[in-house]
This record gives sequence, structure tokens and C-alpha cells, in this order.
Amino acid sequence: MGTITADYDCSRRVPVPPSKPFLNSLKTSLKETFFPDDPFRQFKNQPVSRKILLGFQYFVPILEWAPRYTFDFFKADLVAGITIASLAVPQGISYANLASIPPIIGLYSSFVPPLIYAMLGSSRDLAVGTVAVASLLMSSMLGKEISPTENPKQYVQLVFLATFFAGVFQASLGIFRLGFLVDFLSHATIVGFMGGAATIVCLQQLKGMLGLVHFTHETDVISVMRSVFGQFHQWRWESAVLGCCFLFFLLLTRYFSKKKAGAFFWINAMAPLTSVILGSLLVYLTHAEKHGVQVIGHLKKGLNPPSVSELAFGSPHLMAAIKTGIIIGIIGLAEGIAVGRTFAMFKNYHIDGNKEMIAFGMMNIAGSCTSCYLTAGPFSRTAVNFNAGSKSAVSNIVMATAVMMTLLFLTPFFHYTPLVVLSAIIISAMLGLLDYQAAIHLWKIDKFDFFICLGAYLGVVLGSVETGLIIAVSVSLLRILLSVARPKTIVLGNLPNSGIYRSMDQYPSANKVPGILILQIDAPIYFANASYLRERISRWIYEEEDRLKFAGESSLHYVILDLSAVASVDTSGISMFEEIKKHLDRKGLKLVLANPCSEVMKKLDKSKLIESIGQEWIYLTVGEAVAACNFMLHTCKSNPVAVDYNAEDNV
Repeated sequence: MGTITADYDCSRRVPVPPSKPFLNSLKTSLKETFFPDDPFRQFKNQPVSRKILLGFQYFVPILEWAPRYTFDFFKADLVAGITIASLAVPQGISYANLASIPPIIGLYSSFVPPLIYAMLGSSRDLAVGTVAVASLLMSSMLGKEISPTENPKQYVQLVFLATFFAGVFQASLGIFRLGFLVDFLSHATIVGFMGGAATIVCLQQLKGMLGLVHFTHETDVISVMRSVFGQFHQWRWESAVLGCCFLFFLLLTRYFSKKKAGAFFWINAMAPLTSVILGSLLVYLTHAEKHGVQVIGHLKKGLNPPSVSELAFGSPHLMAAIKTGIIIGIIGLAEGIAVGRTFAMFKNYHIDGNKEMIAFGMMNIAGSCTSCYLTAGPFSRTAVNFNAGSKSAVSNIVMATAVMMTLLFLTPFFHYTPLVVLSAIIISAMLGLLDYQAAIHLWKIDKFDFFICLGAYLGVVLGSVETGLIIAVSVSLLRILLSVARPKTIVLGNLPNSGIYRSMDQYPSANKVPGILILQIDAPIYFANASYLRERISRWIYEEEDRLKFAGESSLHYVILDLSAVASVDTSGISMFEEIKKHLDRKGLKLVLANPCSEVMKKLDKSKLIESIGQEWIYLTVGEAVAACNFMLHTCKSNPVAVDYNAEDNV
């Protein structure tokens, strides 16, 4: 087609927005990337003194909510804090054993970090403590560098060093507003990874359940099972019977708590501590430690000793500590923030992800300097805190106070605690992470997400925890790349008796417009997909022309590209448009654009593509573009003289 001389009034045109200075555009992009929540809005139009106060409240949230704290809140937090302390003590000892470090470090880790989080965290419900997955990761990764049995002191130093780097990494993400990086761990990834880690943790506890002394440091299921059955003659039936009894008790209390949460909640919450007390009494009264039942042994009294001097930055294993710190830091953040957001949703309040990262980072940095290892927000402890009626982070302070009293006065009572009870506690907690219902849900909704979940699970179970994490993240990134590199292009048709145009696949009743092909591009156009889109659009055109020829219908005259979903375009995308335009010109077809956004319009204008297409062929809606094309087709048929064909269009 050529120059339009027909007087067709197009009601609305898409304007070319005014150009913005590059620095202003860059500033806007950076703000949307790093400050999507606009944290500085509260400082606008405030006096200097008020800005200083708001700044302190922003970085230390306890200063913001403490003045409104009431005695009624304290009564609720006191009950919740004591309840989670009853869980924190046995879990702290158990998870320290899982990390191959002295049990007392597990108790230390439930004293200092919760106090730091109470001041800096933004969640009212998150209960801070050690986590099984991070404990397993430390044991598997650092155990390859230094043996925890042959060089226990150096191993503990490496654990503190890894915790320090985990804290630095977490705090850096929050300070530099890089929290969006954690979002690459999708829900499917976390479900599969946690399930795989829980499976391995449960299998690792067969060492304690069977009373084995020597056990593999590998985390894959084959190595673990080989270690279990390779020592069949060393199994201790006393430990196995005791462990199965306590595991049955723990699972029974959980079952009844799910059936009748109100009546049996406290029984389930107190079950781990009850198991420790009963197990210790049983061993003490029967002298079971002399018959193959392993016990914790001596736990020294006193609060956390400083461990700054234990941070061996000159260690030859420094890179291993950094690598471990980054991985466990990511896992701790992913679990803690996901758990915090879940329970915040139940109470209809918002938690700040970047504040959480800073809080997690600072509590782990402080923890590494006070004989603690990595802490986060475990789901089991947070669920108990939530169900116990916590109102604020004061429940963490109460828990830390209870742990402090335990460290000062009660540690000798844990001397006879059997390791098999700790194994039963860990297995009971880990079975809750095997969320098979979530995996089934993924299969029903999104098969690709299910395979991401399955890949993460198998990677952990058959390889290692790091392998599973790498597989899961890699597959997730592959999905993102595929969605960017292979965006959808959809043929639109007109819904009968309306001016609405929708996908013909989704709406079979939609009709094609004679002589017009309408295509919708459903993604930004970048270098990664520009070549594909050029080929795909060309193929749509060939297929439409073949269909019209075979059906004996009128030939194709116009190709309308609906750009409503194209949020941005780069120079490769502009080149793609230019090539499509030249291709259509050679075939005697006219390119028409519908609803390009401001950024796309600016780049089309600067590249002179609008001038090439013609401003009169860019419309606000698909309906207006179709109306204009139909008008021209009708004009061409009724009055051929009204349209001027130039030589270029007839090439």
C-alpha cells in the first residue's frame, strides 16, 4: 500500500513521549530496582529532629513499637517465649549434634541471636534459632576440610568463621538492597530442596537411633545406607527400641495436635523437652549408658564465651568457609523470610525483606563472635510461637532469658540425655518438611514447577545438598531464560458482535478479520528473543498466506502487531522491527502497530522507524487499527484512485 489520500479520521493516536535526560531515566530505573517500597517517603516534609528519630526507628524497629507495648502483650509473649524455650533447648542440642559441634554451642546459639533479632527484626512471630538444614550443610561441607572428631577445635573455628561470612553476606544483601536475588529461589525450589534435605537429615539420624559410633560424612542416600547396613553387626537394639518409642511419642503428640489444635497444642509443644527429661531419667535410673546407649555427657555452665579470637581469617580453609557461609546464608534467608512472610500474612501485617536480611546478618555476625553458629527462623519453632499467641518479638527475649537460666543453672541435668532422643526429636521435626502435598499441588498446577521441585529433591538425595541447590536454581533460571528467549506470539480474532479481540486458541468462537493478520507479542523484546520473534512472525505470515490461498479467500493486506504487553525494547528489538517492515514491504503488505508503550515509542521514534512506518499507522487499540485497515480496504475496492501506490511498496 502507499500514501493515504483518503480522509479517514482516526480518533486517537499514540503520542511520542518527551525525551527524559539519561541521568533521570537511570535514577528512575535504579529506584525501581533497589527501592521498590520507597523507604524514604516517611522522611518527606519532616523536620530534622523527626527525620533522625524516624531513621533510628527504621534501622532499629524495636524503637518504633516498644513505646506502644502493653502489659497484655507481655503476658502473651511471656507464655509464648517460655513455650518456644522448651523447644529451643532440645532442638539447640540436637542440631548442634547434627552439625558435629559440641552441644553447648547449640544452647549458646539460642541466647545471643534472638536478642539481636528482637531489636532489628520486623516480624512479630519469627522465633530465632538453629536450623537443621544449615547444620547438615555445615557438617557435610566443612567436614570435608577438617575432621570434627580428629581436630575438633579447628573444626569449631571453621564453623564460627563460616557463620561470620554468612552474616556478612546476609547483611550486605540488606544494606545494598539486593534482596531480590533471594527471589530466584522459587517456591518449587524450596519445597524440593527442603524435602531432600529433610530426607537426608532423617537418614543421618539412623546413626543415633542405632547407636553407631562411626558414620559417613557424605550426605547422599547411597553413602548413608551403605554406612548403615555396612555396620549391621554394630547395631544396638537398646538404642533402637528407645529411639522408636520416643519417635512414636513425638509423632503421636503431633498427630493429636493437628486433630485438636486447641486441646493438644501444649502437649505437642512440650513433647521434645518432655522426651529429653524422660530419656535422661530413664538412662540415669537404669544406667543405660553402660549398655550401649550414648549420652551427651558434660555440658559446662556459664554464658557464651567470646569467640572473636577464634575467627581464623588466616586459615588455609578460608575459601571453604566463605563458600559455606554464602550457601548457608542463602538457605537461612530463604527459609527465614519465607516463614516470616507466611505468618505475617495470617495476621495481616507486612515485614520488610531488607530489614530482615540486615537483622539476620547482624545476629549471625554477633553470634560468630559469641560462640554461636548459624541461626535463622525455623518453621517449627515459629509455628509454636505463633500458636502460643505471641504478640511481638519480645517472645524471643523471653526465650533467650529462659535459655540464659538454663546455661547458668541447668546444664548439668542434661548429662544423661541420650543421643537417641535427640535423633528422634530431629526426625520428628524433619518429617514436617516432607511436604508431599505441596509437590502434588505443583504437579496439578504446573508440571514444569513440579520437575524443578523433583530436580532439587533428587539432587539433594542422590548427590549432595549443594548439588540439589545448584540444580534447582539452574533449572529455575533456565525457565526464566526460556520464557524470555521464546515469548508467546498469539493470533487474535474478533469476538462476535463486539469490538474485542482475543486469542483464537482461548476463544474458538473468535473470527479472523478478512485481509488482516493480528498478532500479539507477550513479552519485552530483547537481543535474546529478537531473532526468534522475527522468524516466528514471518512464519505466521507464511502460514496465513497459505491458508488463504488454499481456502480461496481474499489475500492478506495488513499485519497488525499488538504491543500492549511489550514493556521495553532494545536495539536488537528495533532491528527486528526494521527487518519485519522490509520483509512486509517486499511482499506488498503493510505493517500496523497497536498500543506501543512510552519507552517503545521513544525508541521507535529515535530510530526513525515511526517515520518509516508512518505515524498514521500506529493506533491506540487493536480495534481502531482494524477499523482503519478495513476502511482502507473498502476505499481501495470502491475508489482505487484514492490510494497512491509508490514504487517501493510494489517491490
